[in-house]
Amino acid sequence: MLSLRVDAAVGSCAVEPGALPPAALDDCVGASVAELLAHPMLPVRVAALDAYLSRVRPHTPEHGARPYALPAGSSLLRSRARARAVVDLLPATGIRRVLVIGVVNSLLEQLRERGVGYVPCDLKGGSTEWGEPVRTDALAELEHCDAVLASGMTLGNGTFQPLLDHAAATGKPLVMFAQTGSAVLPRFLGAGVSAVSAEPYPFFWLDGGPGVIHRYGGTR
Repeated sequence: MLSLRVDAAVGSCAVEPGALPPAALDDCVGASVAELLAHPMLPVRVAALDAYLSRVRPHTPEHGARPYALPAGSSLLRSRARARAVVDLLPATGIRRVLVIGVVNSLLEQLRERGVGYVPCDLKGGSTEWGEPVRTDALAELEHCDAVLASGMTLGNGTFQPLLDHAAATGKPLVMFAQTGSAVLPRFLGAGVSAVSAEPYPFFWLDGGPGVIHRYGGTR
């Protein structure tokens, strides 16, 4: 995870291990926001934009954010609480099958409890906690699902735009759960994104105390 600070605001972008060379971190030290926004590496640009927008458009009701409290406790307890908040952003009716991009088992567990089908997808592949195969080609699954639940990591790895285009063209709900680009993705509401669960730094797994995420859009 690359995190950059602009004044008191922190912006973040998740990266795969080894994807960000040490030289990129050197580039960030003492650089201006304008310089970072022109950096050749996408994760640096995303983290810089996230930090800048967190500074000028913080997660407040004035900017459309609705705070959602996360309880103190174990990472599992807090992950499950976050999962409820995220899945609640999907429409309450008319959703039979959700494409989940960026597999988080607590999100899948929440969909299972609600009787909603899903297609787990992640570039890493593998299998879910329940032994289900994880697909690696999200675009191939879009036509077979009623809604998309996608990680903010899609913003940082360059796979977000096709999801946005599909949602804008079809009207399907596109709900983003974002640590990466938590201040960036709310700017796409109404342009393909239907709702965002924004979780700026520090993330729920870094602290066992009470915390907060910020929800945008959605019907509940």
